[in-house]
Parts: sequence; structure tokens; C-alpha cells
Amino acid sequence: MTTNGLVAPLAKKKPFPMTIHNHTRIDDYYWLNNRENPEVIDYLNAENTYTEKVMAPIASQKESLFEEMKARIKEKDESVPYKDGSYFYYSKYVEGGEYPVYCRKHKTLDAPEEIMLDGNEMAKGKTYFQIGGFEVSDNEDILAYGEDTISRRNYVLKFKNLKTGQIYPESIENTEGGSYAWADDNKTFFYVIRDQQTLLGNKVYRHILGTDPKSDVLVFEEKNNQYYMGIGRMKSKKYIAIFSEQNGIATEYQLIKASQPNENPKTFLKRKNGLEYYIEHFENKFFIRTNLANSYNYQLMEVEESMGGNPKNWKTKIPHRPDVYLEGLEIFKNHLVLQERKEGLIQLRIIHQKTNEEHFLDFGEPTYDAYIGTNSEFDTEILRFGYNSMTTPNSTYDYDMANKTKILKKEQEVLGGFDKTNYKTERIYAISRDGVKVPISIVYHRNTKLDGTSPLLQYAYGSYGASMDASFSSTRLSLLDRGFVYAICHIRGGQEMGRQWYEEGKMFKKINTFNDFVDCSKILIEKKYTSKDNLFAMGGSAGGLLMGAIINQAPELYKGVIAAVPFVDVVTTMLDESIPLTTGEFEEWGNPKNQKSYDYMLSYSPYDNVSKKKYPNMLVTTGLHDSQVQYWEPAKWVSKLRDYKTDNNILLLHTDMTSGHGGASGRFSALKNTALMYTFLLDLSQKLN
Repeated sequence: MTTNGLVAPLAKKKPFPMTIHNHTRIDDYYWLNNRENPEVIDYLNAENTYTEKVMAPIASQKESLFEEMKARIKEKDESVPYKDGSYFYYSKYVEGGEYPVYCRKHKTLDAPEEIMLDGNEMAKGKTYFQIGGFEVSDNEDILAYGEDTISRRNYVLKFKNLKTGQIYPESIENTEGGSYAWADDNKTFFYVIRDQQTLLGNKVYRHILGTDPKSDVLVFEEKNNQYYMGIGRMKSKKYIAIFSEQNGIATEYQLIKASQPNENPKTFLKRKNGLEYYIEHFENKFFIRTNLANSYNYQLMEVEESMGGNPKNWKTKIPHRPDVYLEGLEIFKNHLVLQERKEGLIQLRIIHQKTNEEHFLDFGEPTYDAYIGTNSEFDTEILRFGYNSMTTPNSTYDYDMANKTKILKKEQEVLGGFDKTNYKTERIYAISRDGVKVPISIVYHRNTKLDGTSPLLQYAYGSYGASMDASFSSTRLSLLDRGFVYAICHIRGGQEMGRQWYEEGKMFKKINTFNDFVDCSKILIEKKYTSKDNLFAMGGSAGGLLMGAIINQAPELYKGVIAAVPFVDVVTTMLDESIPLTTGEFEEWGNPKNQKSYDYMLSYSPYDNVSKKKYPNMLVTTGLHDSQVQYWEPAKWVSKLRDYKTDNNILLLHTDMTSGHGGASGRFSALKNTALMYTFLLDLSQKLN
């Protein structure tokens, strides 16, 4: 294939047979899965060079787009402080800074600022840098934090004395970022180590500050590699909780009293397939969000602390409702706050603990995103929550639950003359081919014509029960201001419409995810939000799998497609248990060692279903150090597409040679990848200038 007279790289074919269930597949590009092979690196560099040359005529526009998006960001900015103990904590960005600075003030916001971690200083000389969570000891003197300089999400755990600024000599590698917990003696610390083959956290260790980590004690080991595991201190501070979860199948908690850190963890309720529970502790009881008794949308139960993990003792507080999904809760001395979903929209429900009187927050827009924020204290009437929509920037509120009044503490400042009244948002529904109503959230500039001539970018994810809410993006304004319509499709596989929405888009029902997206495309065309010649699609990771599936199913619908870090070689990856995260995904996709699963997964795997036909213009991105979706999946996919496709459309592969799944780590550096994607779209839509 040639583009503007340029010849695209062609990876060598080295046939590799793979046989299982009396079926043989030949993978010509299997050899690309060795990042230590210089030939592989040469190929990836050749693809990057090709992408640069193809994009060279519009390189100046890409740079202008980057500067435009950067100019909307307030360089000197800080979060709304939240109180925890005797300190107010917040993060800030300094002018020109790529990374957050984490700070606190003692007792009052008028107190002198204490800088705990300066990401800009810590990142100097590093091509990638990420702080992976931190925890402050009960006496508020010692900070434990993780840092990643490779982008494999292996965090090095370190300790800092916040009074003296001293960094303690011990450091612990390969920890799970953010899975940390202090005991109440201010010296005992718990952390999770990741298995370096699967990259799953699987071991909890106990460390004594100031001692050699080699002497740390193994406290708990998760021996089932289909479970994800983490650790944290409960809001009540009484318990340290070790949490294991097989997504959609079962959960289990191990509890350690923070006052007795040398005791062995005790199981709250032993895991059982089909039973999921999530616990919160308050005073002398546990609140339990659970699917017990076929409560697929979850019910809220409670139990006296001393009667613990016997479901026979649990009492229903909020019963299961088939039309409302109970997503989460926050406990206060006088109130319960429930985060629920109804008809695809989040509701925050406030219940008085003693009178049971209740009310809902009113958000006043047809489609939006809302969530419970950081609430570290029990004895308060103030709920911190966040809100945004496709037209309203991220906003932080304090809500007085007793007086039913709210105060806007901060709305994200968008520079460059942003006016939210210039944009309109709508919510429509598509009817999927099996009759299911699929919500679509839409935003566009008020001057954009809805007569079928406007370009539209259609986005979705559709896996793991992850809900893609109608949130704000300042970078997206660069598309909207140039006449693009933007649509988020809340397809099955997410959890927007409740737990069943997820169940209907996984395992042997995964095809619903792809069908929903294509049927949303058709309704967007039918209702003249766009046309086939102006429709673009985008998805990343499991959403990249979605992109691969929809271009195999209906390539004629799309002018262009962006697949970011796409999971496209489903069968081969899920057959290889040495690849990070494979075993933990069996309940999402299936285990292809079982023939029924193999046949079904093979029927939609994007890589295996590439055929000789016309495909849309495509931009595919990946990261060499990606720990979630290995770089070779998109590399192999692009190679096979080059060999099979019968069109002259653009096909580009861009590999970030220094980052992983999340892309570049700096707030401005990350914009460069967005600028690349948007330039690609705008050029194809002839809206670049």
C-alpha cells in the first residue's frame, strides 16, 4: 500500500501454527511478541517513521491543535482540599508543571502549606513518571507512597518523614500502587506484591518501618490467579481489609484489626461462586452491599459487628430493585448516601439513619456524570460530591444533608473563552437488532447542523461492567468547535442500565456489545446526526476490541476508526497464561481451552477475522511497555490488515516507545497523543483548517 507516494512497512511473514481442539490457526506475525528482539523494535520504529511521514503535511496543524488544547488548561491550578484527621489535603499544578504536587495544611486552610510530594522534582531525568497513591500514618508524620518510572504499573514503595523531609532507606519494588495500609502503631505497614508473570497482586506483606524489607512477613497469599486483590484501611480506621474479587463471580474479605497488626487475617465470609459482597464498617456494625438471594442489582444489608459474616444474621436495609442498580455507598453518623443507577443515570440518594427520611439530589440535565467524592469523616452533615456533564466542566460540591443546600466549591476553569451555553447535549435511544433500547449521550456546538452533513465521533467501551458516563472533556472542544458531533454509546457490557446490562455483554453474549455499537451507528445516521461518509469511531483497550469487531462486521459504515491500545488478538492471548492478566479475564471472555468458549471467541476475535475486503481509514496506537494489552496485539493486527485489505485507505500504527497502557504520564505530554488522533480525524473530515 502507498499513501501520498509513501510505501508502508511490511512485517515479515513467519508462519507459526497453533493447534487446539483439532483446529489449526496459522499466525504469520506471532514473532512480533518479543520486545527484546531488535528486528521487532526496528519494525515498530519503521511504523512510527511511516506515520510521521504520512502526517508530515499536517504536522503544523497537529502542533497548533496541541497548543490549542494546552491553552484551555489552567496551568496553575489546585484541587478542593478535603479534611482527614487534623489536616486538609489537596493537590496542585504549578505553571509549566507536568505532574501534580501533593500538599496539606494543618487544621486550617490559612495555615502554611506543607509539600508532601513534588511530582515535577521527582520526575526530573525520567521519561515516564507516575505516583501510585499514598497513605499517611495515624500520627500524621509518615507518608508511604509508590512511584513507577517504567509504565508497567510496578510501583516502588517508599517512606517519607513529613516532619523532617527524610526519605527512609528502605524501598520495596513491584508493589500494587495504592494497595497500602498503615496499622495504628505508626510503624506497621501492609502492602501488596505483584506476580511478575501475571502482573496480578497476589501477596500481602507486613513491613516494620526502619527494618530490612527482606524480613517482611507474608500475611496473605491469593493462590487463585483468576482473582484480583487489593488492601486498604476502612473509613472507620478499625480494620485493614484485604479484598479478593473474581469480577462478576465472587468476592472475599480478610480483616485485620489495625490495633492488632501481628494477628492473622480473619475471613469475613468465605468466597462462593455466585456470591458477591462489599463491606463497610461503622461503629458496631457492618453495612453490606451484596447480590445475596439473587439480588443481581444488589441490596444493602447490615449486621452487628460481633455477628459478622454469617448471612443468616444479615438484615435487609435497602431491598433489591430490578430497575435500580446499587453502585456504592458512603456512611455518615446521621446519614447514608447511596450511589444508584436508574435508566442509565446516576442518582445520589440521601437517607437519614434514624428517621429513614430520604431525598435525591437534582442535577437538572438530561445526561451527566455524578459521583461521591472524598469523605473521610463520619461526624459531619457535609457530603462532598462531584458533578459534570458533556457541557458542564468538572465541578466539586459540598452538600449539607440536613439543610438540603449545596455550595459549589470549584468548577474546572476552561480557558480560551469557553461558554457552556454554546453547546447542546441530548440523550436518545437506539433499538438494537434484538429489540433492546440502548442509550446514547450526544453533544455538539449549537451552530452545528444536524442534517446529515456533520462529522460525528462515536465512542464506547462496553466491557468489565465499566460505565461510560456523559462526562466533560476540554480537549473534545477542539472537535465540537470545528463542527463535530460527539456521541457516547452506552452499550451492553457496561453497567449503565444495571447489572444485567453487563451480563448481557460478556462471555457467550459478547456479540451484543458489537451489535449495539453498529446499531447505534445506524440510528445516528438515520436521525441525520451524520452520514456514512462522515462517521468516525473510537475505542481503547477493550474498546479497541470493539473497534476491531465493528470494522469486521460493518466497515462500510465508517469513514475512519481510532483504536487505542486495542485488545484484538483475543484467542491467542487468552490461551497464553504467561501473559499478564490473562487468567483474571476468563470470566469476562471465556477460557478458550474449553472448546465452546474457543469457538465463540474465535467467531469475533478481530485479528482472526481479518478478511480480504475494504476497511476504513485507521489509526492504531500502543505503548511498548503496556502491561494491560501487550504491544504486539495491535502490531500484529496492523500487519495482517496491511496484507488483507483491498482499499487504499490510510492505516497507521503509532507506538509510544517509552510508555504503557495509559500513554504519556505528564498532563501536557498526554495531549500530544490526543492531538495526533484529532488531527487524523479532522483531516479526514476536511475540518482541519
